[in-house]
Amino acid sequence: MKTIYNGEADSRTFKEMLGTMIPKMLDDDPNLIYLDADLMSCIGTAKYAKAHPDRAINCGIAEGNMAGIAAGLSAAGFNPICHTFGPFASRRCYDQVFLSGGYAHNSMTMIGTDPGVCAAMNGGTHMPFEDVALYRAIPGAIIVDPADTVQFEKVFPKLVAMEGIKYLRVNRKANDRIYDADADFEIGKGVVLREGADITLITAGFMVGRTLKAAAELAEKGIEATVIDMFTLKPLDEALVIEYAKKTGAVVTVENHNAVGGLYSAVADCLAANCPVPMGRVAVEESFGAVGPADYLAEFFGLTVAHILAEAEKTIARK
Repeated sequence: MKTIYNGEADSRTFKEMLGTMIPKMLDDDPNLIYLDADLMSCIGTAKYAKAHPDRAINCGIAEGNMAGIAAGLSAAGFNPICHTFGPFASRRCYDQVFLSGGYAHNSMTMIGTDPGVCAAMNGGTHMPFEDVALYRAIPGAIIVDPADTVQFEKVFPKLVAMEGIKYLRVNRKANDRIYDADADFEIGKGVVLREGADITLITAGFMVGRTLKAAAELAEKGIEATVIDMFTLKPLDEALVIEYAKKTGAVVTVENHNAVGGLYSAVADCLAANCPVPMGRVAVEESFGAVGPADYLAEFFGLTVAHILAEAEKTIARK
C-alpha cells in the first residue's frame, strides 16, 4: 500500500467529499435515500435536497425519529443513509438503531460527523467518545473510521452497499494526508503503513497521522514500530493483530475515543484469547467532552505524539 504521509493536512475536507459523493450516489442508485437531522448545510447536501425532496429528507432535530424512518424505509426496500453529528448518530438514537435497525434485520448507514476531539468548539455536548463502544455492542454492526479522504472515497460506497447496521465516524474537516490516490481498501482488513520489529501501534481515523509521526520519532531513538491503520473498528482484523503481536511482542492502541469499549478493548480481547503481550493505550480515559480547538483538546485528553511516544516506551519496557 503506497502512502504519501508527510505531516501535511489533506487538501480536501471530509465535508466536501460528503457533499459531493452523497448526491452522486443518490443519482446513480434509485434505491438509495438520504436522511438528515437538520444538518445538511454542514456537509453540503442542502442544495441537492431542495431539488430532490423525494430522495433527501430533512427529519429535523429528531434523531431517534430519523433512525426509525430509516428502518421503515429499509423494510420497504430502500437503502437509507442517515447523517448527524457523532453523539446524535450514536447515543441519542441508539435504541432505534439497535431495535428497529439491528434487531429487526434492517439496513442503514449511520454517519456520525466530528467524532471525539474533532468536535472542537462545538464542545462536550457534541463530542462523542463512547460512539464506538455503543456500536460495537450491536450484533453484526460494522464501524469504519477513515484516515483521509482517499480512504473515505474508496470505502464509503462499499460500506453503503453492505447489509445491516453500518456506522461511519468521520471528521468534517481535514485529517493528515495518508494515502496515494491509487490506494484501495477492503472493509474488515487493516492496513500496515510501516514495518518495525519492536512494537505495534494500532490506530485509526484522526490519529493515524500522529501515530506515523510518533513512529518516525521512535525510529530516531532506535525503536522500530509497526503502524497499522485499523480503519475498520468492527469487525476487527484479528489475524493481522495476532500476526504483529507475535512479531513485535508489544502493542499500543491509539484512538480518538474511549479506551473502554473502543479499539483498545477490541484488541485486548483478541490478544488475551490468542497471544497475550504487553499492551498500552493512548485514548480518552473516563471523561466527558470539553470545548476548545482540536489540538488543545488532544493535549487535554492525552492524544498527542508525545503521549504516544511515552506509552510506546513504557510498554516496550514490559516485554
